[in-house]
Amino acid sequence: MQRYFIPASSWQGDVLEVHGDDAHHMIKVLRYQIGDHVICNQLTGEAAICEITEIEQQTVRLQVIQWLNENNELPVEITIAQGLPKGDKLDLVLQKGTELGASAFIPLMTDRAVVKWDKRKADKKIQRFKKIVKEASEQSHRNRIPEILDTISLKELIKLGQSYDVKFFPYEEEAKVEKFQSFSTIVKELRSGQRVLTCIGPEGGFTTDEAELLKKNGFQPVRLGPRILRTETAPLYVLASISYQFEELGCR
Repeated sequence: MQRYFIPASSWQGDVLEVHGDDAHHMIKVLRYQIGDHVICNQLTGEAAICEITEIEQQTVRLQVIQWLNENNELPVEITIAQGLPKGDKLDLVLQKGTELGASAFIPLMTDRAVVKWDKRKADKKIQRFKKIVKEASEQSHRNRIPEILDTISLKELIKLGQSYDVKFFPYEEEAKVEKFQSFSTIVKELRSGQRVLTCIGPEGGFTTDEAELLKKNGFQPVRLGPRILRTETAPLYVLASISYQFEELGCR
């Protein structure tokens, strides 16, 4: 069944009304009829199988017929702070990162980032990013939509990082030395319920000064295997590895 995230204002107990893009998708794209079933999620995570009871030109009314007891979220909360990449690479990170279980995304301004956003451009992009993660959450049957935070600097990220249990950043220099900090060590030490922050550099990576600043503030540099990964590949590697550890190996 198709899944939709419906805001709290649309729910009245076990009855809800759907408007806007979601109603258009139900009526015009999937051509649902009265009696068809969909899954509707509240933004707090609860989900229910709902039956369509009325269809108007721009409104769909539904009735809950069964609340679902499900949890498709990762046991740890992972925030991806992504150095601003070129082109549509961030769209890919948001879409696939959502499918892999990220809890939040932070667009990050760094020294080597080619892309520069002013406030007007950033605000417009954030709205588009929110749509991407909503649709990816529906497609992958998430219980929650990842949060998209405003674009911040590295110093602002360090301050924000004080509220996280585990902080690390993939650093290509770790892949070039014999004695390196393995990402697997961090993954094996993670525990359910922890908040994790990973900081991903842009195409050119972090400068030496940025790496030293991160280290001094509790971010552990790690190696993601012996190969140098693209900026859009690194966060997906991180998420897939943690998902495998917790959800397939059944650890903690």
